[in-house]
Amino acid sequence: MPLTDIGILHQDPAFLIVNKPTLLLSVPGRAEDNKDCLITRLQDNGYPEARIVHRLDWETSGLLVIARNPDAHRELSRQFHDRETEKAYIALCWGQPATDSGHIDLPLRYDPPNKPRHIVDHEQGKHAQTFWRILERHGDYCRVELTPITGRSHQLRVHMLAIGHPLLGDRLYAHEQALAACPRLALHAAKLVISHPETAERLSFECPCPF
Repeated sequence: MPLTDIGILHQDPAFLIVNKPTLLLSVPGRAEDNKDCLITRLQDNGYPEARIVHRLDWETSGLLVIARNPDAHRELSRQFHDRETEKAYIALCWGQPATDSGHIDLPLRYDPPNKPRHIVDHEQGKHAQTFWRILERHGDYCRVELTPITGRSHQLRVHMLAIGHPLLGDRLYAHEQALAACPRLALHAAKLVISHPETAERLSFECPCPF
């Protein structure tokens, strides 16, 4: 498959910064019809050395860092593991929070009976933290900036649901009104800060939100 819709925002010998479109997997799925993905498209179109460092959900768009050699992959992966990166997402959420910002600290776990959903579980869940702040308020929804401290699967989606403000267009977690309010999942990885894997220079990348 071609690189259609994948924006390459930065490249050097160590890594790429790309803009993943919505409705594209980060890595291949298990099913045969889920082989098309961002990393495969890169590998098949001029970047055979590309290695995934972190992932975005299928419906989430925005910034991903891709390593181009084993040493860069090791160092960038370490930065994500040790929470040395900084990430910010833009989202549209249903309703109007009572305050303009907040902090969510709720443990999460996979919910096998309802896969691929995740749930809050205070006994078996893994620690998860998210900061949020309102950017704009509209009638039935608001635009928010979400800053995850941890990187759990579906963390932002489940955390916002847990405080009563599901993301618009979320087919897994939104109620009927919130689902109908946006034609796609309204979640975009808009900012990413990393240290260059070779020079340790602190680098900040931004990608405009498409909604």
